Amino acid sequence: MKKLLKQLTETFGPSGYEDNVRKLVLAEVKPLADEIKVDALGNLIARKRPGKQTKDTKKIMVAAHMDEIGLMVSHVDENGFVRFSSIGGVFGKYVHGGRVRFLNGVQGVIGYDRFEKIHEAPALDKVYIDVGATSKKDCPVKVGDVAAFDRPFTEMGNRLVAKSMDDRVGVLVAIETLRALKSSPHDVYFVFTTQEEVGTRGAKTSAFGVDPDVGVAIDVTACGDTPNAMKMEMALGKGPCVKIQDSGMLADARVVQWMIRAAEKNKIPYQREVLLFGGTDAQAMQLTRAGVPAGCLSVPTRYVHSPSEMLDYTDLQNSVKLMTAILRTPIDL
Repeated sequence: MKKLLKQLTETFGPSGYEDNVRKLVLAEVKPLADEIKVDALGNLIARKRPGKQTKDTKKIMVAAHMDEIGLMVSHVDENGFVRFSSIGGVFGKYVHGGRVRFLNGVQGVIGYDRFEKIHEAPALDKVYIDVGATSKKDCPVKVGDVAAFDRPFTEMGNRLVAKSMDDRVGVLVAIETLRALKSSPHDVYFVFTTQEEVGTRGAKTSAFGVDPDVGVAIDVTACGDTPNAMKMEMALGKGPCVKIQDSGMLADARVVQWMIRAAEKNKIPYQREVLLFGGTDAQAMQLTRAGVPAGCLSVPTRYVHSPSEMLDYTDLQNSVKLMTAILRTPIDL
């Protein structure tokens, strides 16, 4: 799994530019799925049919987003310095001194004009990308070009660090669950979605098309286990999280109990998640058509939306075990 996670996280795919990630995912899931298609927004849908179809068979949509946060060139000045707008939640506290790579291969360093207050994070309109150009004429990028953070995958003992763990780790969990799921009482649609970071757009359209009975997102969640962190229960090394609430969704209580029942029956460690900010594709699935009972399995992750997102390998392994167990467990609605 580490090798595939390295490939996934080091592949560049900001929102709206997920093609290379989708190619990688397709190569993995094609031999495993009963049916595969790509829809108009670029969502990759891999279906795993039930062993036996009955009138009570539930259609389950499992969503993990392929996109990552990024940057888009908005202006190039006469000296070749590049101003940019954000694609998704790019935070000033993480950008200064960061390196980026454009989809055309050009690399850059994020610099700043000057700090009014040296210890405070700069606003994004106070920073720029230096691509080594000396003028607008020799600048190798243009307005509208897209970049993402440039960081290698790194192992730090049992902790794994990379850019775009959000949500390539969810993509990995979905792939490995599909690999492990030999049979299910459900008709399962694994959907690798686009444009989550800019408003769960791919999940909205794919959920409308799939029309599931139940929706489960796989995503990351922030931790409360660092010095002076917000008061939240989630921590590295204590198992995957069963989401109960975030700022965009109240998980369906029946789905929460379905997930917890699978964890406890299979003796898989888990955490109860109440996230004080943020949202996932579960919100989009919940509000599709006439409404869908939805929940989320979250992988606890430190430094979310930074170029160095950190998770625990044991949590990753248990996330695959739990997602597989969930999909093998009947649900009563």
